[in-house]
Formats: sequence, C-alpha cells, structure tokens
Amino acid sequence: MRSNTRLASLGRLIALSAVLVSALPIASASAAEPAARKTTQSESYIVVEPIYSTILDGNKPLGLLMVELGLDVPDAGLRDRVTQALPALRDAYVRSLLNYAATAVRPARQPNVDEIANRMQAITDKMVGHEGARVLMAQTAIRLTR
Repeated sequence: MRSNTRLASLGRLIALSAVLVSALPIASASAAEPAARKTTQSESYIVVEPIYSTILDGNKPLGLLMVELGLDVPDAGLRDRVTQALPALRDAYVRSLLNYAATAVRPARQPNVDEIANRMQAITDKMVGHEGARVLMAQTAIRLTR
C-alpha cells in the first residue's frame, strides 16, 4: 500500500514537472522579447530604429543627436525590397548623420530637420533605385553633455 502511495506521488510529480517544463520556453521567450512599439497601424510603414550620432566641437564630444524616422512604402513589392535593404539603408543613414552632426550641428542651435529629412530621402532613393519610399521624420533631438 505504501508503494502505491509513492507511485501516485511520483506520478503527480512527473506530471507537474512536465507541465512546468512545457511552460518554460513560452515564459522565457516572452520575457526575453521586449514589447514591440508600433508607431502606426499602417501596413505601408516601416520602422527604422533611432539613430544616434555624436555632436563634436573640434575633437571634443559635446552631446548626441538623435533622429527617429520611418519609411512609408505603399507598394507591397517595393516594401519587400526596402525591408531587405533596411540594414544597408540604416548603415548609410548612420554614416550620413555622423557627417552631418560633426559638421553642421552646433550646440546653440536646433538641428535643421528639413536638411536631415532631405539627406535621408536622397539616401533612400539612391539605395532603393527609384522613388516610392517616403522618409517620415518622427523625432529629432539633441542632448548636450556639458
């Protein structure tokens, strides 16, 4: 009789551990992934992660320039091409913004958002091959570290 109780307890323990083990991958996957921030419900909008660049005064860093943008690509075929080219696009955006922040941004003035948007649009048009992906500026800010 005592062995039946042990077998029943062992069976419950095995069943409980199986339930816990099956729940672990789900819990760890949801905890590891941050919640995605959706800017819009539009399917044509592609989010580009924020881009940061150092603001320089000569060789001295004075702060950061942050640019947040997205791409509106209504054509589904072109949207697939843009999505595949996104790492290269982002690299070109970063390099252009580094150059802009080092040469044109001054701590006493706000950055020229139109100029930044025009630079990003020119890069997008060149890398995509033709017009059809419109750059939408979401936010531009500077942070001084004095």
